[in-house]
Amino acid sequence: MGFSIVLPFLIFLVIDFGGNALVYGILSAIYPAFQLIGAPILGRWSDTIGRKKVLLISNGGTFIGWVIFFIALFVPVWNIYGINSPILGTFIITLPIIILFISRALDGLTGGNISVANAYLADISTDKSRSNNFGKMAISSNLGFIVGPALAGILGTTVYKEMLPVLAAMLISVVALFIIAFMLKESKVSATTSSISAINISEKVAIRNTFSCEPKECYNISNPKNLSFFDVFRQKNISFLLVLYFFIFLGFNIFYTSFPIHAVDGLKWSITEMGIFYSILSGVMILVQGPVLRKALQIIPEEKLVVIGSLILGINFVLFVFNSTILVYVALVLFALGNGLMWPSFMSILSKRAGTVHQGIIQGVGSSMGSLASIIGLVLGGILYNLVGSITFIISAAVTFMVFIMSFWLLKPKEQVQ
Repeated sequence: MGFSIVLPFLIFLVIDFGGNALVYGILSAIYPAFQLIGAPILGRWSDTIGRKKVLLISNGGTFIGWVIFFIALFVPVWNIYGINSPILGTFIITLPIIILFISRALDGLTGGNISVANAYLADISTDKSRSNNFGKMAISSNLGFIVGPALAGILGTTVYKEMLPVLAAMLISVVALFIIAFMLKESKVSATTSSISAINISEKVAIRNTFSCEPKECYNISNPKNLSFFDVFRQKNISFLLVLYFFIFLGFNIFYTSFPIHAVDGLKWSITEMGIFYSILSGVMILVQGPVLRKALQIIPEEKLVVIGSLILGINFVLFVFNSTILVYVALVLFALGNGLMWPSFMSILSKRAGTVHQGIIQGVGSSMGSLASIIGLVLGGILYNLVGSITFIISAAVTFMVFIMSFWLLKPKEQVQ
């Protein structure tokens, strides 16, 4: 919700500060670039010190990032360096843009909250409830994407313009910190704590056994070896899923850079129209990830839902090529349907095959693969839109159709990683 409040007007802000499609793409890529560094570290920490502590660290970084973002709104637009290139386009690097970059970098460095939240969800899920739980997680995200853009459309049209939405994002970060600190229970006890507890229990049992109070019991105290980033790729069945993770995010992020530029330049949308679009998109996705996904899981395996969803997504991106608001909203329905069926199913498959021991680090590396794809996709989307305009959406479609073809591998039965 915090990010979605800023999303509708971020492209307008970048243009006002002297940027263009490429600058918007690079600014969007800064977050995943630094998340690429931070997510595996935070994921590994969450495996050892617990999910809750890491979520507090991550959301604290998000709050500070929004404070810096807010400061950028009041800094004079000082021109630092200008570029006029047939490939990169024409833009100016200004002081506010640099501060925005710092803001997004800090948020990205501590931005392991999604991967840690996914690991938390895996901790408390059974094989039977896993897909539904990841669907509920997606629904909660989409609820934020309904309320956020709607608030942006309302708050952004006042005389205070971007100030109120950014203040709202800061407030939401504070609320998130409060909820994590006081309402969220830890799902994973640290290895040290669990070992000490088990030892204490063993000592008590040994004393009772000495006096023949009860039969002897055996305790297996496990303190698993931490995996490194590259060790994760050696885990059976995981490497292919991480590659698939990469291409899913690549197709999405080429689109994510291109669409806001297309909406402003091609469709001539305002901030309010952008907010309406994102809100309706999220509303339809909630419908898909709720009752539609539940019904689909009763008759279709998760692996097949990934195949079907990726095909629908590829078709959706093609429709964005046409400069028509009607077709954009047809694509919106297909986008919601494809993503709503595919993504929760894919995340459920990844969490199952990750096993229980290294869930945090594997989710963190998965997030890093998504971040790497986001960096490439967001920057590439900005460059491509400067060069070929709406044809960029065909490239998003081509990458997504590649995911469709690759996902047939998931139909083969695989053993879970222990």
